[in-house]
Amino acid sequence: MTRRLTLRARMALLTAVAVALAVAVCAAAGWYLTRNQLYHELDRRLAASTGGPPGPEGPGGPGGGPGGRIQRMLGRQITDALAACRPDATSSSSDGRPPGPYEIVQVVNAQGRPCTIPDAGSLKVTADDARVARGGDERVVHDGTGVTTAGRTIDVRVLTFPGQAADGAPFAVSVAISLDEVEGPLDNLALLLVAVTALGVLVSAAAGLMIARASLRPVDELTGVAEHIARTEDLGIRIPAEGTDEIARLGRSFNAMTGALAASRERQQQLIADAGHELRTPLTSLRTNIDLLLRAEATGRDLPAATRHNLLVSVKAQMLELSSLVGDLLELARPDEAEPVRQTVALHEVVDRAVDRARLRGPGLTVQASTEPWYVQGDPASLERAVVNLLDNAVKFSPPAGTVAVRLAGGELTVRDQGPGIPAADLPHVFERFWRSPSARSLPGSGLGLSIVARVVAESGGRVALEAADGGGTLARVRLPGTAQPRD
Repeated sequence: MTRRLTLRARMALLTAVAVALAVAVCAAAGWYLTRNQLYHELDRRLAASTGGPPGPEGPGGPGGGPGGRIQRMLGRQITDALAACRPDATSSSSDGRPPGPYEIVQVVNAQGRPCTIPDAGSLKVTADDARVARGGDERVVHDGTGVTTAGRTIDVRVLTFPGQAADGAPFAVSVAISLDEVEGPLDNLALLLVAVTALGVLVSAAAGLMIARASLRPVDELTGVAEHIARTEDLGIRIPAEGTDEIARLGRSFNAMTGALAASRERQQQLIADAGHELRTPLTSLRTNIDLLLRAEATGRDLPAATRHNLLVSVKAQMLELSSLVGDLLELARPDEAEPVRQTVALHEVVDRAVDRARLRGPGLTVQASTEPWYVQGDPASLERAVVNLLDNAVKFSPPAGTVAVRLAGGELTVRDQGPGIPAADLPHVFERFWRSPSARSLPGSGLGLSIVARVVAESGGRVALEAADGGGTLARVRLPGTAQPRD
C-alpha cells in the first residue's frame, strides 16, 4: 500500500512546486525578452548598414533609400553575379570577407535562383527571398543558414531587400550576419537561469518546510491534546485558542466539543446516580415484601389472608412503579436526534385520549376538557406521553373530589389543578430530572415526568411553563406551533 506524505511534507512540496513554477515562468519570460531584444538590435544593425534600395540608375548607381549603400559598394559584383548567376560561392585573393559588417552577401534573381558574389559566401534561398526578388515584398528579415567563404556552415540573420538592374529586371540582395553573437549570450543566459531556478527550488523547499512547521505547530498541539484525551479520557483539558485565524477557530471548536462531551458525560453519570438512588427504594421494599412471603412459606405459618393480600397489592404497586420509572429512564436516556420524527399529529385527539386515561386514574376527580382542533408536527407517541404526564401530575396533586380543567385553544394547552400549588422558589427546578418538591416526596413518582414533558415540547418547537393559578393550584401552559387545519 502506498504511504501518503504527511501534511507538513505536502505543504513543503506544494510551496516548492509553486515557487519553482513561478521562477521557471519568470526565467523563461526573461530569456525570451532578452532574445527578442538581441534580435531587434541585430535587425537594427542590418537595416542601418544597408542604407537605401537601389535607385533607377541600377547597380552601382547613386540611388538613395535602403540598399543603396550595398549597391554602391558592390555594384560591379552584383552586375557580374546576375550575369553569371552561379549558385556556388567562389574565392579570390581577397581577405575572404564581404565588405561591410556582413558575413555573407548574395544576389537572388527574378527566378528565385541564388547568384553568388565572389568572396561573399552563399545563402539558402527561401520563398520569402524569392518573392522579394520578383518585386512582391519590399523587404523581409528571417533566420537562415549560410556558407562562408571559408566553407563553414553557420546560422545567420538575413535581410533581403529588392533591387533593379539597368535593364529594369528586378532582383534582390540578401545580407546576413552570424547569429553567434546572439546565440552565445542566450546559451549562457539559459544556463544561468537554470542554475537560478534550481537554487530557487532548493531555497523554496527549505522555506516551505519552515513555514509548514511553524504553521502546523498549533495543529501538533491539537493532535497532542486529542491523543492525551484518547489515553486518559480527561475531557477537562483545553487548548489555548488566541486570534481569529482558522487554527484558532479550530481550537475553539475543539474546546467546545470537549466541553459538550464533558457535560454530556456528567449528565449521564448524574442520571445513573439518580436512577440508582430512585430504584433502590422500590427494590428494597419489593425485596422485603417478597422475603416475608417466602419466610411464611418456609416456616409453614400462613399469613393472615388480609396481610397476604396487602403484601401482594404492595408488590404489584411497586412493580408498576418500577415499570414506570424504567420507562421514564429509557425516554430520558434516548439520545437527542439530529432530525427528530416529524409528522402531522392531531393534538386535540391526543389530549382527548389523555383525558380518558386521567379519569380512570382519578375516579374521584372531575376532569373537565375543552379542545379545539390543532395540528402540530412531531412524534405522536412522545407527544401523547408528554400530555399524559401533565395530566397525571395534575391528578396526583389534586385533592379528593377536586377538579382538573383541561383546555386546548389557539395552539395553547392549559392544565389546571386545585392542589397545594408550587412555591415560587421551586418553580425554576420543576423540569429538572429527579427533582421533587418537599411536599411531593411522600407521593409516588420519580420526578421525571415533567423532564420528559420539557424535552418532548422542545423537540416539537414549543414552550412549556408552570405557574401559580388564580385562586390556588397550579396552571401548566404548553404552546406548540401548528395550524387549525391539517397540512397536506
